[in-house]
Amino acid sequence: MPTKDEDLGTIDISEATIATIASHAINECYGVVGMSSKNLVNGIANLLTRDSKRGISVSLNGDEITIDVYVIVEYGVRIRAVAESIQSTVKFHVEKSLGLPVHAVNVYVQGLRQSKK
Repeated sequence: MPTKDEDLGTIDISEATIATIASHAINECYGVVGMSSKNLVNGIANLLTRDSKRGISVSLNGDEITIDVYVIVEYGVRIRAVAESIQSTVKFHVEKSLGLPVHAVNVYVQGLRQSKK
């Protein structure tokens, strides 16, 4: 858990908080249809719990933050461009909100889906 020592005490930031910030950032990205799960077991568990950070895994190593994102992308868009947009948007929003550096944002495209128009 990232920790900052301030004059008035210590600030601890949970992984769930980082995942929530990343989730909001991903929802702003063009071409993302939805979030996915890393595997079938996690997918079933997330469907049952309605987890807001579904498809996001945060790992901390000291003060290094690594975020894994599992997304479903709209069919017909350039996948690489969407993935790069996700990386830069998530990195920007997390660093801006926390004031801590993000080491990596790994994007895993789990599928393609046509959007409903």
